[in-house]
Amino acid sequence: MAFDERLLSGVRVLVAVVEAGSFTGAARVLGLTDSAISRAISRLESRVGARLFDRTTRFMRLTDEGARFHVSVAPMLAGIGEAAEALAGSSRAVTGRLRVDMDAHFGRTVLAPRLSEFLDRYPDLQLELLIREMPDDLVREGLDLAIRFGPPATSSMVTRLLANTRVLTVASPAYLARHGRPTHPSELARYRCIDFNDPRTGRPFDWEFHRGDEVLPVAVGGGLVTMDAGTMLAACLAGVGIAQTLALGVEPLLASGDLVELFPDWPDERYPLHALHSSGRYVPAKVRALLDFCEGVIAAHEP
Repeated sequence: MAFDERLLSGVRVLVAVVEAGSFTGAARVLGLTDSAISRAISRLESRVGARLFDRTTRFMRLTDEGARFHVSVAPMLAGIGEAAEALAGSSRAVTGRLRVDMDAHFGRTVLAPRLSEFLDRYPDLQLELLIREMPDDLVREGLDLAIRFGPPATSSMVTRLLANTRVLTVASPAYLARHGRPTHPSELARYRCIDFNDPRTGRPFDWEFHRGDEVLPVAVGGGLVTMDAGTMLAACLAGVGIAQTLALGVEPLLASGDLVELFPDWPDERYPLHALHSSGRYVPAKVRALLDFCEGVIAAHEP
């Protein structure tokens, strides 16, 4: 199929419809009429020989063929725009909408307290944070960036390590006053522990303790399992039991004495925080801005 500007124009309209969620929304963004949008999509469907949308007067969604086509062409269209911006010297402009799939613990305890500073720095940017248990396909979901704890899944995404934070075992002073403080990790089987489910497997994370090259696995129990970090911390603070949490974001609770680290002599288990974004030579300025800001915030927590 020969390439011409009409095909590029049709792809631009397709991406606008997907991002806006409707023909009317795309028309508003592109400064066209609803009928012009509909005609552009019809011409593109004729050109590629496939129906891209199932649509009625009240309903619209991508067909399977349309979804596959969008996944393929959206990054290319974005790349053209980014390359043009870079060539024009405007790649430093942090504007538009930035959609980020954000780990709940990082978003709540680390980033949220500093967001006012970020938004004041970039007043022309609209930041949209999606807090979900598991990241979805960035391109298909129209996301610019994902920030997640854990080893990154093998993908075509560009991965950037933001932090490698310590795993801590903690309890509240009230719990320790009632039950006593364990002196060694092997004693935890006699205490109530709060398990945290790994959303990738649906099973609780194994409890391990690292000291240099020594790794000590410990079997724990206690009757409470959660997959929400905020709920786990709240239960631990309330004296429900002992929990393993990430050092990043809980430093104020340790400094105030609301939480007590139980085994500082086992300091070497760590868990990574990664950022993932679409591959490409040109990283949008808005993505770079948030990544640089996050690294600065993390450095303030973990110098």
